[in-house]
Amino acid sequence: MTLDLRIFTEPQQGASYDDQLAVAQATERLGFSAFFRSDHYLAMGDRDGLPGPTDSWVTLAGLARETSTVRLGTLVSSATFRHPGVLAIQVAQVDQMSGGRVELGLGTGWFAAEHAAYGIPFPDKRFGILEEQLAVVTGLWGTPVGETFSFSGEHYQITDSPALPKPAQSKIPVLVGGGGPRRTPALAARYGDEYNQSFPEISEIGPRIKVIEKALSDAGREPGSIVQSVALVAAIGKDEAEFTRRAAAIGREPAELREHGIAGTVAEAVDRLKALEAEGVQRVYLQVLDLADLDHLDLVAREVRPQLG
Repeated sequence: MTLDLRIFTEPQQGASYDDQLAVAQATERLGFSAFFRSDHYLAMGDRDGLPGPTDSWVTLAGLARETSTVRLGTLVSSATFRHPGVLAIQVAQVDQMSGGRVELGLGTGWFAAEHAAYGIPFPDKRFGILEEQLAVVTGLWGTPVGETFSFSGEHYQITDSPALPKPAQSKIPVLVGGGGPRRTPALAARYGDEYNQSFPEISEIGPRIKVIEKALSDAGREPGSIVQSVALVAAIGKDEAEFTRRAAAIGREPAELREHGIAGTVAEAVDRLKALEAEGVQRVYLQVLDLADLDHLDLVAREVRPQLG
């Protein structure tokens, strides 16, 4: 299986819907398998975030109607932002609107400042919320038409829900991520179709995959029954000068990018991706931070991807 490359964006840093549409359509045209976006409401670092945040599922609904083949999803939606019943309806509807191309990444949420900025509660302990949301969302989708779904948990109670609408897909792929040593692997093994490591140290990727594989075994699932993915920043140039220019455009140091991301010349990017594949990575989300630089995507599609098998 060839390493799967996807495009991942951070629109809270400053991107309109039209900016994201241009990247999503380029992602599709160039043959990448998916366009994913973060789920944040506040810019990070010293960015002003203009013109302001866009909601992930509103955006993906629009993209569902303006693309035709590329898969669409979140890396990752915050469990603090939406009630699970509402989230299940939203994601199922976007899946219908896309003809069955949606994937749901769901996490605990971590950015306290964005919650304060928009009046969203941010409890100290959020893992239980995530766990119950996964149970509710997958339970609603999996309830046969004509039957009802109920759930009684510490955080959510669902009573006799008709569990509608249903997604277009028989099962929407669910992505679980996080770095916890015990609970996160167990959660991924229970609910996940994909386990994602977001911006890990390169040396930690292989050992973490082994932890997830053990969790699968402990849960009675077959080894290899979950997609192993990583998200890493991408900054690639056809030569050193172009790479240096792309690093400067996103405010990052070339040496730091080379250490932590898919970065450098085309040859360096290919070497890093092949090394990740050798560690057991099956899918890489390329974090593209300069959404105006569509030539970057073109370079990866023309020069990097063909060398991966």
